[in-house]
Amino acid sequence: MSDGLQVGEGRPGATSAVVVGAGLAGLTAATGLAAHGIEVTVLEARDRVGGRTHGLRVGPDAWVDAGAAYLGDRHTELLSLISELGLKTTPTTMQGASRFALGAEQATRDGRFPPLNAVALGDLFELLDELATTVRPEAPWLTPDAARLDALTAADWAEQHLTHPDARLFFPLFLGEMMAADPAEVSVLHLAFYLRSGGGLRYLNAFEGGAQQDRIAGGAHQACELLADRLGSRVRLGEPVLTVHQDQDGVTVGTPGGEYRADLAVLALPPLLADAVDHRPALPVRRATGRTGRGCAVKVNLVYPAPLWRDHGLSGWSVNAEGPLLSTVDDSPAEGGVGVLTGFVTGAEAHRYAALTQAEQRSAAVGQAARLFPMLPEPIGFRLTDWVNEQYSRGCYAALLGPGDWSALGPTLTTPHHRVHWAGTETSTEYFGLMEGAIRSGHRVVAEILARR
Repeated sequence: MSDGLQVGEGRPGATSAVVVGAGLAGLTAATGLAAHGIEVTVLEARDRVGGRTHGLRVGPDAWVDAGAAYLGDRHTELLSLISELGLKTTPTTMQGASRFALGAEQATRDGRFPPLNAVALGDLFELLDELATTVRPEAPWLTPDAARLDALTAADWAEQHLTHPDARLFFPLFLGEMMAADPAEVSVLHLAFYLRSGGGLRYLNAFEGGAQQDRIAGGAHQACELLADRLGSRVRLGEPVLTVHQDQDGVTVGTPGGEYRADLAVLALPPLLADAVDHRPALPVRRATGRTGRGCAVKVNLVYPAPLWRDHGLSGWSVNAEGPLLSTVDDSPAEGGVGVLTGFVTGAEAHRYAALTQAEQRSAAVGQAARLFPMLPEPIGFRLTDWVNEQYSRGCYAALLGPGDWSALGPTLTTPHHRVHWAGTETSTEYFGLMEGAIRSGHRVVAEILARR
């Protein structure tokens, strides 16, 4: 087969498709194609559907999100899907005071603003807002001064622009919470795009009225499970895709279990995984570069008999300069039964924490939670999800685009490779890295394919 293979121009409409990946993007694409009469097979490497949504049972009828969890009122496609599937949302509980450990002493304060220099943080947020407004969200690589912004890391930018020690202290914590990123691993262009794509810094960072306002009652994983139910046996679990080979008549997708033949394929995979597949003909532009990183997140769910911090006027929210838990939030199930304090280990700290033994991980997280919330007893449950080393995600919340990545990868982000189409939150220039972006990418692929029928 020649790398110069020309297929797709003027070809008959597709009647069959293989979709690789059973997360929100892949299942949105698969159910959309099936609704238009295209025969679909979904191949998923894991033994579950959901991708970077993942539910963990923490009580007889209680679930907690070990992966993607939060949504806001601007996430219109996700809200539409929730309604269509008969699911409900529940507010993210933020009533009460917050805890901060940002220096030698801990502090308790109303609201979420840290006990740091307000002018310095205000200047930081204004600089980030100005940066985000310069970006062309639909084509970041065409942003004015894109080459310079794409060559700098966020750490370089902070070194150049942040002079106050409080701003320097807070910036990596903010970036870890917002993007699960180490400032040294992402380009300034990607940081600016991420903020603009997600609705702006203040929307992304807000609970009430923002992108973290609500959760899906019972867990976000339910959306994928219900979508997969519509496809039934057409969803094949335990089928990691190794090869995608195309010819004049179709595409053959290979797994350890066999081969699947169709008119076209949709790869709804993070770029590092999509790049690891053997493509023939070869990709003209790879899906990732040597600077493309994996989202640095480990999520810890500490389970207690009840959300006991609320009895002491605390919200469960904390921000901490030292890990492992750089922030915590109350993720207790709306139906009650238990209290869940979720801790986020992000950025460089995620790599350090992931390298510990299980006993060390538990000891460090439980000990820190006890220092932040001294009223807490020993947890009755400890659940840890290491997304940094998760084989079939290669990071979470999303891939991190490093220096030069937008310039190299952006122009072909969604361009089909002959009979192969691309989906996944990393292919969405709207709400990149979020569940909303994943769903929108699935809808885009369906429209792309139907337009060629």
